[in-house]
Amino acid sequence: MTDTIRFDVDSDGIALLTIDLPNTGMNVFNAQLIEDLDTCVDRVLTDDAIKGAVITSGKPAFLAGADLNMLGDQAATEATPEDAFEAAFRLNKLFRKLETGDKNRKLLAKEGTKPFAAAVNGLALGGGFELVLACHYRVIADSPKMQLGFPEVQVGLLPGAGGTQRLPRLTGIQAAAQAITTGKPYNAQIAMGLGIAQEMAPAEDVVEKAKAWVKKSPSAIAPWDKKGFKYPGGAGAMHPGSVQTFIGANAMAQKQTNHNYPAVQAILSCLFEGGVVDFDTAIRIESKYFMTLLAGPVAGNMIRSLFINKQAVEKGSLRPDGYAPKKIKRLGMLGAGLMGAGVAYVSAKAGMEVVLLDRDEAAAEKGKDYSRKLVEKGVSRGKVSKEKGEALLDRITTTSDYADLKDCDLIIEAVFEAEDIKKSVTEATEAVIGKDVVFASNTSTLPITGLAKNFTRPHQFIGIHFFSPVDKMPLVEIILGEKTDDATIALALDYVSQIKKTPIVVNDSRGFYTSRCFGTYVQEGYAMVQEGVNPALIENAGKMAGMPVGPLAVGDEVALDLSYKVGMATRKALGDKYVESPADAFVHKMVVELKRYGRKNKKGNYVYPDDGSKKYLWPGLQDHFPLADDQPSLEEVKSRFMIRQAVEAARCFEEGVLIDASSGDIGAIFGWGFAPFTGGPFSFIDTYGLKAFVAEADRLAKAYGPRFTPPKMLRDMADAGEAFYEKGDTRGRIAKAA
Repeated sequence: MTDTIRFDVDSDGIALLTIDLPNTGMNVFNAQLIEDLDTCVDRVLTDDAIKGAVITSGKPAFLAGADLNMLGDQAATEATPEDAFEAAFRLNKLFRKLETGDKNRKLLAKEGTKPFAAAVNGLALGGGFELVLACHYRVIADSPKMQLGFPEVQVGLLPGAGGTQRLPRLTGIQAAAQAITTGKPYNAQIAMGLGIAQEMAPAEDVVEKAKAWVKKSPSAIAPWDKKGFKYPGGAGAMHPGSVQTFIGANAMAQKQTNHNYPAVQAILSCLFEGGVVDFDTAIRIESKYFMTLLAGPVAGNMIRSLFINKQAVEKGSLRPDGYAPKKIKRLGMLGAGLMGAGVAYVSAKAGMEVVLLDRDEAAAEKGKDYSRKLVEKGVSRGKVSKEKGEALLDRITTTSDYADLKDCDLIIEAVFEAEDIKKSVTEATEAVIGKDVVFASNTSTLPITGLAKNFTRPHQFIGIHFFSPVDKMPLVEIILGEKTDDATIALALDYVSQIKKTPIVVNDSRGFYTSRCFGTYVQEGYAMVQEGVNPALIENAGKMAGMPVGPLAVGDEVALDLSYKVGMATRKALGDKYVESPADAFVHKMVVELKRYGRKNKKGNYVYPDDGSKKYLWPGLQDHFPLADDQPSLEEVKSRFMIRQAVEAARCFEEGVLIDASSGDIGAIFGWGFAPFTGGPFSFIDTYGLKAFVAEADRLAKAYGPRFTPPKMLRDMADAGEAFYEKGDTRGRIAKAA
């Protein structure tokens, strides 16, 4: 027995290796498990009393891949290229030993090796799936929760322990390429159909089924170690059909990634290069690419922001100490519009009773219809039972009577973005709720401190800013007013955890962090149209920079008239301090003169045909905003988008709106879709280099205006040779005002 694996040998001489990492709910490959598995494999291979082995899990899932904290540490470690390769190759080497018994090819082909079977009782992803594939026989659980796949591409990596070589030799190159480059997992039925698994059984029977196979198998050999092995259908990497696959896959991959994700190209290279050499050379090629990706900025930034820091905030790293966790049992939701309806749904889904209040019963019921439609959709697709769906809907009570809020544990307001309306509903609510109930506003622009003046207990007033659609968007921005206390912060974070969202905590300001910075992307697109830049170039450059959609398209979704109203409200609030934006004239013309509001009235930067066909850029843009004779380069437009957003994020940091760099990166990626491959704006600045970033921002400020001027903090950091993330630091720089 080791620290992470229970080792038992039965009367038939079959060893059962049960992976069960202590003090964790999920098995992952960490340094200790790799060491222990190596020890156990050696024992199986060297003990003559052991016929073979079955590998299973002592947890509901089998094994969820490598510990990304370990990989992050490995990426941050300074090592020689030789040492770095050996570290990357270690797991590949271990799996190959398990697979071959450490025998040379000639001896292996002659006598085989001791059989290893995988008894896969639950999901096996990443390195877990690679361990499964390295076993000679695979029994998987017949369960709708079964997943087998390689999600590594989602953090900028590739399967680095033989996954890019074993899977295509089982399924064929085309099927493997699709699975590995997208990260989409297989379910049990598909895994059986593709020949990935040889047997399927109830989860409680997988070990016995695997043992039965080992018992009747005196030796085993992987298909690719047999003499004359050919890829499924004979379509190896040089087969004409495979060549066509690579040509098409490369083009399709770059269309989807815009050359921003090197892991996709590396995966295709592994599949091709590994397909023209022997297996042992192929896995060394794979480890070379894995090591290169791990040492590059994309994987390191993505691992830090999308996994390590995201997981940390979800586990409560931002929560103040000293407050016992609380569970919201009854939520009061003020406003049954799109946002309020979405919040009601996710809260009821999490098991809360929800009081959904609007100006009248009809409006409240219309808001509940949002939940009804989602439940109907889930039931029709078999994702939720009819009984559970009905129970969810029963937890939502609609009303127009404020008295119904009296027993709520938390109130969230999501009424129209007008200060007088928010004041009215806040006062009406406080009149009926308990004296210790927290009041939260879902406002996206109005300062929380100002709204808290409508509540007699400003220390229990906070911002909880959701993103639309609430049921799909993972981020929630918690905004602190000047008087918000720690107990209120803790409760808000407990609520966000209860609905399984990812929180960031920011300080108060107009637009807070996400709305303020997101607006710069859209405004820069509008400014370019005003300048005469080709709208098609603007949209394509935005997507090629790594943003999910172009600024003109997302501006239509948000609604041009909303941008106009927010701008007018900001102008009124700031008075003489308001700084005119180059986008203001564009928005005024589109909304006031042309009555083009966006998707909402099917007229905006795009045209939305009545027949439901694909939208297209409005040709009239060029009539009202004539194209300039000299068009900028693609790289110039991309730079304007990225630098403008990052400069605004840095300003938020300097002003103390942000608390730390990691919150800024998480909020940017999950809040408004800032290019994920960069790791977020602060990771982007670090990767760019502080000195180079400041120089580029200064160049753009000189060419296009002071909105690009970098804050003094960035200049000071550049002069001092500092970064937002020093080596080995995952949270990153902490704002002085925090």
